[in-house]
Amino acid sequence: MTRRFAAAMAITASLLLGGCGADYGLDQHGRTVSAERLDNHWVVVNYWAEWCGPCRTEIPELNAFAKQWEGKGVTVVGVNFDALQGEELKKASETLGIGFTVLAEDPAERLELPHNEALPVTYIIDDKGKLREQLVGEQTAAGLSAKLVALKGA
Repeated sequence: MTRRFAAAMAITASLLLGGCGADYGLDQHGRTVSAERLDNHWVVVNYWAEWCGPCRTEIPELNAFAKQWEGKGVTVVGVNFDALQGEELKKASETLGIGFTVLAEDPAERLELPHNEALPVTYIIDDKGKLREQLVGEQTAAGLSAKLVALKGA
């Protein structure tokens, strides 16, 4: 009887804890984006669209920024403003030359991001999950790096 009780408790605990650290859905390649990749890290979230001229100019800067901060506890993720999914999301990401992860699911609610209609918009979230900065308009790798260094030092 105690084995059944222990098994039932283990199943109950895993169900209760299942919401904690839940994955972020799929990326533009159909791969799961695990919670471990984003939770407890600084995250730079960029919203973009194919039709947005400044977004197109900004993507190479974000690619450079992502490479510069790779392995340093900072992750860059993109979100398509038009909520493209599957093959459409993959094609749009490739067309713009996006080298960082693009989330198929919008993390705005989970990360408590304010709604914004302007593009591009970039959010910086700290390693405790707190929104630290909302940047509207085109960003540069140098500008993002300077902002991140200032926020991490604050």
